[in-house]
Amino acid sequence: MSPPPSTFYEQLPLPTLDRPFGVHLWPIFDKAWTAVVGYPVDDFKFVPFETPMSTLKSTSIFIVVYYAIIFGGREMMRNREPFQLKTLFLIHNLYLTTISAILLALFIEQLLPTVVRHGVFHAICNYEGGWTQPLVVLYYLNYLTKYLELLDTVFLFLKKKPLTFLHCYHHGATALLCYTQLIGSTAVSWVPITLNLTVHVVMYWYYFQSARGVRVWWKEWVTRLQIIQFIIDLGFVYFASYTYFTSTYFTWIPNAGTCAGEEFAAFSGIAILSSYLVLFISFYLATYKKHGKETTSRKSLRRMSQAPLPDPLHVQKALGNGTNGASTTGVKANGTMTRSRKA
Repeated sequence: MSPPPSTFYEQLPLPTLDRPFGVHLWPIFDKAWTAVVGYPVDDFKFVPFETPMSTLKSTSIFIVVYYAIIFGGREMMRNREPFQLKTLFLIHNLYLTTISAILLALFIEQLLPTVVRHGVFHAICNYEGGWTQPLVVLYYLNYLTKYLELLDTVFLFLKKKPLTFLHCYHHGATALLCYTQLIGSTAVSWVPITLNLTVHVVMYWYYFQSARGVRVWWKEWVTRLQIIQFIIDLGFVYFASYTYFTSTYFTWIPNAGTCAGEEFAAFSGIAILSSYLVLFISFYLATYKKHGKETTSRKSLRRMSQAPLPDPLHVQKALGNGTNGASTTGVKANGTMTRSRKA
């Protein structure tokens, strides 16, 4: 039996609950996926230890290689002139802005009907709400983009910009975080991911405009948005974790029901996201709130958030020459950075 003909209203490209952007994005995405991968997107299955980059070993190796490259790259550039790389940097930030926007739009199309029809709790704690096959595809693609974002640091050392602890820790830890949530089948994953994609659309667009020489007045809001993102993330993650552990081990404690996900993923998410919040608040206070004489706590915050990566060779040379520690890495004698790219 053939389906009934579409009404005139249904044929119009108007936003609806099931197509919030006026057109169905998933069929378009399916065609692009099939053209690249060779099979329909609905046939994708994330299988731990079989899907590429789905083992702790492969993820760990990639992260270790990342740190080896940035340390080695910094040494390689020590006595060389910085590269300009303006065109490549523009392309890098533009494609990350575009990828983040596309993934965000696909997430919204998948999640909006679920949240509206079944509620937020269903969407963050039920496999049928937050761990559907289309969402797993998007989770996996988002995870892979974390490795593309590691190129941020490559541009930094090639341009001889400072490598701060916050920047390098954040990039490596985010790849690990996304891996643990994929392996742990965490239904609440979409909350941190969609918020992160929203921030990345703004952030990478800012970097793109800044590289073009456009003066952007809302630079401070990039860091503010990241802090807001982590606060909301932790609210949802703490709630989902509380719901899981009370319903599993402490049933006598009031809770909202059961919640999908593995325990190691809950602990990983709490630990990494909490560290992000502390570091980004520290960075914000040290960078944008400098009024009057600095207190000891303010100085400590600045050192923690803007600390350079360890540079044993530079320290050894500085001590040998009797200098105060200043160098072309952008590090001042007191350990703070002259500027920080990653907010």
